[in-house]
Amino acid sequence: MDFEGKTAVVTGGARGIGRGIALELAQRGSNVVIADMDGDAARDVVAEIKAGGTQSYFCETDVTQQWSTDDMVEVAIEEFGQLDVLVNNAGVGGAPGFTTRKVPTVEDWQATFDVNVFGIVNATQSVESYMVERGYGKIVNIASIAGRGGRPGFATYGASKAAAINVSQAWAYKLAPHGVNVNTVCPGLIWTPLWESIGEWRSSTDQQSSGLTPRQIFQRTVAESVPLGREQTVEDVGKAVAFLASDRARSITGQALNVDGGIRQN
Repeated sequence: MDFEGKTAVVTGGARGIGRGIALELAQRGSNVVIADMDGDAARDVVAEIKAGGTQSYFCETDVTQQWSTDDMVEVAIEEFGQLDVLVNNAGVGGAPGFTTRKVPTVEDWQATFDVNVFGIVNATQSVESYMVERGYGKIVNIASIAGRGGRPGFATYGASKAAAINVSQAWAYKLAPHGVNVNTVCPGLIWTPLWESIGEWRSSTDQQSSGLTPRQIFQRTVAESVPLGREQTVEDVGKAVAFLASDRARSITGQALNVDGGIRQN
């Protein structure tokens, strides 16, 4: 087990990619704190982890609020005695109802950056002094291949993920002298609730996608875009995160790893 006796916090760990990451870390022996706003879904993940023989705990967390991420870190340490890994996974595609709008609003931009960028900033600032004092820590931020280059219709989301990559690199430089590794994982095409929302948005705004279900739009995108010819999974991302959060990656920091079947090769 890579993480026996260690503790990880996964923001946005109740669903989708976050859930996959949480389960992967738990399978490798880590205690896992599920930090999320969705208490029912988070408690289901906690129960699933405990059923597998590992400890887990739910902490209601709003990553857009510094006081909330401060509480998250305190709860993790109080519950398990230490905090070794922070996975900043919480993310949104826009303000509520963004899938119904052809053009993003100022509220969409604000909501996307509040969660996807400032959520990383808040959680990292909350854990930074603790990890520096210990001289040890692993931070893995979840961005997206959308942050690797601009595409029509994805400016808000893509820009926020590009910022997430940059923020990660800046913190990697800052924390490296203190024994803290900071890396990023950039998932590709994964069928999650967020991508389902994107599919709904495309169906209503893109003439070529009109009449298709979100899943059909997703499958078409995979066929057209992925050199390996298959969609990625939350398990794929979980394994990448587990590697970067492990001591096997002790000499890796400031990197952004694409898990996308070859869509982006940079």
